[in-house]
Amino acid sequence: LLSGYENEHTYSPKPSDLVAVRKARLLFEVGIGLEVWVSSLVKNAGSASLLVVTTSKGIARLRDTEHHEGAAHAGEGGERGNPHIWLDPENAMMMLQHITEALIGVDPPHAAEYRANQASYLRKLDQLRGELSERVARVADRRFIAHHPAWPYFARRFGFQIVGTIQPQSGSEPSALQLHGLIATIKKDRIKVVVSEVQLSRRIPELLAKETGARVVVLTTLPGGLPHTETYLDMLRYNVLQLAYALEGL
Repeated sequence: LLSGYENEHTYSPKPSDLVAVRKARLLFEVGIGLEVWVSSLVKNAGSASLLVVTTSKGIARLRDTEHHEGAAHAGEGGERGNPHIWLDPENAMMMLQHITEALIGVDPPHAAEYRANQASYLRKLDQLRGELSERVARVADRRFIAHHPAWPYFARRFGFQIVGTIQPQSGSEPSALQLHGLIATIKKDRIKVVVSEVQLSRRIPELLAKETGARVVVLTTLPGGLPHTETYLDMLRYNVLQLAYALEGL
């Protein structure tokens, strides 16, 4: 439903999305309150046979407050937790398990093929994760300012450190006091990089860069958001390498 350029929080489904969901047998979502627009889309599609699969089930969530980013996300029933779980390849492996089982559930004759494809993909993902971890290990200073709370799972997996966040809540604008605080932090601690996202306006990150001399690097939370990020593996590689290069001043 999303091609990569859209904001996953605020996406507004198109009429063609309604038709697609009405025809589908499965709809995969992350859950944890990420795709707030999915429930109304499913309801309006009115397909009694559609199965909605929440791929975040069983994955331990990080609370936004643990990363000084505010209580930015709330799941069902007000349960809080950062929903950007897929940016950690370890979590993606569990999500892949849910996807595989759901596909087998609606198409049992091809179970062996689905499992073989899953095993092949897991090998590729594990190899890439190892290569990227080795690359990041060579980066001396791994601290950065985040645009919004998309990166705690990613940072934890690869050893980066988020030292501040521009938008503690998705869609919110930072106050003048918050901006002054971020500028002071960047200057005092000599933070080199501000991470923005192609799905968000770069106005404030560019302002911080202008005031401090830090560098803005634009990443993507969704495959397809930037050139050379067409697949999940491509996106993971791009995000890690671009951030590593920026931190090294390359």
